[in-house]
Amino acid sequence: MIALQGIRKSFGGHEVLRSVSVDIAAGQVTALIGPSGSGKSTLLRCVNLLEVPDAGNLTLGAETIRFSPGVRPGPDAVRRIRLQTGMVFQNFQLFAHQSAVQNVMEGLVTVKRWDKARARERALALLDKVGLRDKADAWPASLSGGQQQRVAIARALAIEPAVLLCDEPTSALDPGLAAEVVAVLSELAREGMTMLMATHDLRLAAQVAGHTVFLLDGAVVEAGPSRALFESAQDPRTREFVATLAHG
Repeated sequence: MIALQGIRKSFGGHEVLRSVSVDIAAGQVTALIGPSGSGKSTLLRCVNLLEVPDAGNLTLGAETIRFSPGVRPGPDAVRRIRLQTGMVFQNFQLFAHQSAVQNVMEGLVTVKRWDKARARERALALLDKVGLRDKADAWPASLSGGQQQRVAIARALAIEPAVLLCDEPTSALDPGLAAEVVAVLSELAREGMTMLMATHDLRLAAQVAGHTVFLLDGAVVEAGPSRALFESAQDPRTREFVATLAHG
């Protein structure tokens, strides 16, 4: 489903990703973990080209893009990649002037050119899926953080993406509200949704992700099944980081 090969990315001379390679099979949920500045969010954003790598290859489904310094992919290639990805951001990024259902409808109306009646029907079904159909006409400001993030997940699912990308989806939430989001993502995982998430939330990675990749200083230190990595990591740097999360 997704293959990242030799991905490099620098900002102002600082190399944030150093030849990172990660493969994600269809139906697999993969967590990217690591300390702040490890490159996990940048790697995630490279998948839908919110950040364009300086070098390496990205394969998403049938689409492959090869990157080189100073060369940006064409708009058609970017569009084809983004139509296959749904993005869930740390701080929700809902449109404040639109109701919950309008937020979920937006991509269907503006990107897929659906008529509003059809888009609203689909949006209501998705709000029902995340347990928020009764909040369809609520404004984002009236919703809790957990509810806003669940609306954001519904919005990301609206275009039926091949993969759901989640950038620290629980980090802005207190534990009770984070649990609501973990429950929704867990259900999507059970349904076979392909997901890639950058997170420092050990519970989220352990409960939802079957596979975990530990990044440090822009490179992959260790990767493997989540339970094995959390309980019996091979690299001492991984063990130290996991212990920090577990007791933080």
